Amino acid sequence: YGLSNETPWGLMSCIQIARELGMPAPVSVQNPYNLLNRSYEVGMAECSHRENVGLLAYSPLAFGVLSGKYLGGKRPIGARLTLFDRFSRYTHDRAESAVRDYYTLANEHDLSLTELSLAFVNMRSFVTSNIIGATTLEQLKENIATVDTVLSEEVLGALEILHQKHTYPCP
Repeated sequence: YGLSNETPWGLMSCIQIARELGMPAPVSVQNPYNLLNRSYEVGMAECSHRENVGLLAYSPLAFGVLSGKYLGGKRPIGARLTLFDRFSRYTHDRAESAVRDYYTLANEHDLSLTELSLAFVNMRSFVTSNIIGATTLEQLKENIATVDTVLSEEVLGALEILHQKHTYPCP
């Protein structure tokens, strides 16, 4: 079994109770994780490693924001954030600034922003599964193809520099 939207304290409490009762511990936790929301790395990643509880990363493209389709205030017809403006975690100025920088980095390395974003999530050692979402066959094909995308040390280093510049813009 797995947990969802959990904190380090909550996960460890569940594991402790399971041990006390002689029951199995959870094997996964489903939390948001993407270039704009790396808060899982603060506490939860260590729990994942030490307790062998894999992350099922949801919203790896931050509601599609990390595809670049919303850059410059665009709101494509039928897109999730166009239809449901109440989802505002990824739609403020700090997010836009970070996405612009990630977009530039992706282009400099002949990657789409989607490829960069999903490959980053796929390469994290604590991620068991990357929960992709797509509304078109073309999007689905691009998302699935990222399973074979390996980011270079240069790109990973540049991502860390950008993470320092845009530290947790959308927790």
